[in-house]
Amino acid sequence: MTHSIKPNPGNPQVTAARDWVSTLAKYREPNQLRSAFELGVSIVPFIALWALSWMSLSISYWLAFAIAVLNAAFLLRLFAIQHDCGHGAFFSNRMLSDWTGRVIGVLTLTPYDVWRRTHSTHHNSAGNLDKRGMGDIHTLTVAEYLALTPLNRFWYRVYRHPVTLFGLGPGYLFLLQNRLPLGLTGLLKFWISAMATNLAILLALLAIYYFGGVMPLLLIFLPSTLLAATAGVWLFYVQHQFEETQWDPDKDWQLHEAALHGSSHYILPTVLQWFSANIGIHHVHHLYSRIPFYRLTEVLRDHDELANSNRMTIRESLANARLHLWDEKSRRLLSFAEARALYG
Repeated sequence: MTHSIKPNPGNPQVTAARDWVSTLAKYREPNQLRSAFELGVSIVPFIALWALSWMSLSISYWLAFAIAVLNAAFLLRLFAIQHDCGHGAFFSNRMLSDWTGRVIGVLTLTPYDVWRRTHSTHHNSAGNLDKRGMGDIHTLTVAEYLALTPLNRFWYRVYRHPVTLFGLGPGYLFLLQNRLPLGLTGLLKFWISAMATNLAILLALLAIYYFGGVMPLLLIFLPSTLLAATAGVWLFYVQHQFEETQWDPDKDWQLHEAALHGSSHYILPTVLQWFSANIGIHHVHHLYSRIPFYRLTEVLRDHDELANSNRMTIRESLANARLHLWDEKSRRLLSFAEARALYG
């Protein structure tokens, strides 16, 4: 359960969500040297560990696999940097940010321009019940679920099962779904983004196979990719799928309210916070997405209200995997069992 701080008449010291925007604007400017440093300490170890893992194949397959597992953490961090590039938050030069994101997108198997568009849609509609469908984890209300046929209820339960979301889902998303600009197929620029990324990925994999055979693909590429993808999907899930999140119909939906109260503040150990590039400070990120990830901690340092809002520990987050349905009456996310107990 997250610990929210929401404005109410009896607590005038709590800042309204929209009023944070002007306060957070002063944190938006990236430091070019810091950004270059963060990119360097992410991509250089990633390449070095890839090479070390490849060389280790001649010693032990298990050693090569173990190094690839470690390298998944750097791949996750590179995705987080790509994420900042998509928001124009990493370099002040937008072209430099975009091309950095496109290159990283080959490593993360993510067509950058397609992802940037769908992720922008997510930011502009998160928590809006009438604008679900792009860049989100599919979530039904209790009423919508009860109105489904038994077969469609079954398929929704299959989709929301942890084995699907965190086992099969990440591999499907990054290895298969990202190969096409789904939802954006009507525009040529997104086809170019997807196909150019696919071509670059294919050439890289063919080169790896030519020089090393199939084992680097099976023991290095796949493990690091799938583990990073799983971690990324889990982070995205807990950032918005928690009991006291916020969903509203379009007529009642407010961008900043949804950003602040519908996004969690995931408390992670220092090393995990580093590898995830502070993405757990998600409520601040959604309030002002132009803040570089390395400045999000400055916001928490300077503003206790945000530091203490929407806090969620790892232990608390594990329970979120059982929450599947938004109850518009109680305004909380329920498990299937809780919905059945309440509504039959």
